[in-house]
Amino acid sequence: MNKYELMYIIDAHSPQTTKEDIAKQVADTAAKSEVNVINSHLWLEKHKMSFPIKKIWEGTYYLLNLEAQSSAINKMQALLRMNEHLLRFLTIRQAVVRSKAFAQGSVLSTVEGLSASRST
Repeated sequence: MNKYELMYIIDAHSPQTTKEDIAKQVADTAAKSEVNVINSHLWLEKHKMSFPIKKIWEGTYYLLNLEAQSSAINKMQALLRMNEHLLRFLTIRQAVVRSKAFAQGSVLSTVEGLSASRST
């Protein structure tokens, strides 16, 4: 299973109960898609955006840490696109941290491969 982060933006001027309902809808959508929600929290309460989205200038940002297969993430994203209350969302896969020795070995082999190809 891979780890992902999902950030979504909703209208900052919505009532608090509406914001809570939308957060519950997103969590339910993740559950329907067989995505394991590790952590969910409010990231920014009221933030002015650089440009309007659907004529809205201020948004509330939520961040979710997820764990799932890529096919489940694709299914979840398709369901989130249908939610009209979400102004925008973005899902990214978290990088896998490898040991330092492994990383150095792969860099050295890449450099050796480049120098060998340039000399011929």
